[in-house]
Amino acid sequence: MPRTFHPFQKKHAPSFHQLFQPAIDAIIGMTPLEARGNRPLQMSFEEQLKALVFFHLEEHTSAQHLLQVLEEDDFAREVIAPKDGIKKSSFAEAINSRGLEQLAHVYQNLQVDAASRLPKEHDKLGDLIGIDGSLIDACLSMQWADYRKGAKKAKVHLGFDLNRGIPRKIFLTDGKGAERPFVSMILSPGQTGVLDRGYQAHDLFDLWQEEKKHFVCRIKASTKKTCIEAKEINLESNVFYDAIVLLGTPGVNQTKKPIRLVGYIVDGTKYWVATSRFDLSAEQIALIYKLRWDIEKFFAWWKRHLKVYHLIARSEYGLMVQILAGLITYLLLAIYCREQHNEKVSIKRVRELRINIQNEIRIASSGIVGSSSENYRFANCYANT
Repeated sequence: MPRTFHPFQKKHAPSFHQLFQPAIDAIIGMTPLEARGNRPLQMSFEEQLKALVFFHLEEHTSAQHLLQVLEEDDFAREVIAPKDGIKKSSFAEAINSRGLEQLAHVYQNLQVDAASRLPKEHDKLGDLIGIDGSLIDACLSMQWADYRKGAKKAKVHLGFDLNRGIPRKIFLTDGKGAERPFVSMILSPGQTGVLDRGYQAHDLFDLWQEEKKHFVCRIKASTKKTCIEAKEINLESNVFYDAIVLLGTPGVNQTKKPIRLVGYIVDGTKYWVATSRFDLSAEQIALIYKLRWDIEKFFAWWKRHLKVYHLIARSEYGLMVQILAGLITYLLLAIYCREQHNEKVSIKRVRELRINIQNEIRIASSGIVGSSSENYRFANCYANT
């Protein structure tokens, strides 16, 4: 098709719309966002969500940076920003005081959507949920984010689907927030929480079993062990201990319910892992704990490449809005990478997506109309001139 030139046309980036479409589908059934009082909304919920996804995807470094782009960039002004633009005060009000209920609705629906599209990599091991907390540096003016004198931090408590590589339930507290109580809140009956040593608590081991919530938790090597039944060891594996035990000191902190304890060695380091999973081999238990590292990698990737913790809000409400938007962006990327490339999320594919969007914007800005393949070839040429 021959190219034609127009002095002006509405800017369009098919790649961004393709990425964002599952979020539009997830809005269905949502409680509408309504203005307070007689003042009309300066930014609809869809516009707010688009702006937040755009913020995370394009690695804007601050709310001021995002607002500048929404005002000065043709594509952002026409596709992302509200029709009449958005001022700093209106944007701050939107982020810090509204949209949280709606974001939670989108997040939950996107989880269901992503889970239906992504394969379960370790299906035979059951429904595995990595659980961990991550600190967020806060400003001294954020009085609610208590941590210690001279420092303010918030803490995210997250459940991470280790089979599909996507985030699940999330809670936000101040930096001092205890992590162990959130295990029961994150896990559903039948699921297996995969935990590091910071979650070791013998009374909770009993409670989780009563709640029919499984766990695989590394414990301290010095923990007192009372063996009830020793299991046979495969001498060719790295497992050196497998037994049914009671953990802790009798009359002090000993578990009431028997627990399975697996000991194994990796690269010279001994691991002691307590679990309520009696149905798997010791080697499978060791594999499950190894998978816990995936939540650590997720936190590192999320912070580094989606700039989630470049704060654009100071209130607890606003920070939760920002965090949920970051998780929604990750879910959108997980769906996009699976559908388009049959791969997991990677920085390579995220960079490729950013480049595609920018190239499509350049095409629209130049006024070129043609087939999508012609446009893509021209965009790559245009980007290198």
